[in-house]
Amino acid sequence: MNTMKIVGMALIILGVVALFYQGITFIVPRDVIDLNFFSITVNETKTIPLPPIVGVVSLAIGVVLVMLSGKGK
Repeated sequence: MNTMKIVGMALIILGVVALFYQGITFIVPRDVIDLNFFSITVNETKTIPLPPIVGVVSLAIGVVLVMLSGKGK
């Protein structure tokens, strides 16, 4: 397998995953009250939205790379 085919396959997989998940969610701890002997921590959920166009473009570029890598032989 050549490099172009591997990169193409990786982009196809990432494109499909991006279309299904629609964003990246993670939890950030935040101190609400912080005294020397007492603290209250709240976990905030943050989401980075991932537009569907990112998945579509990644999928399309991956397909093109895989097709072009097969024509070189």
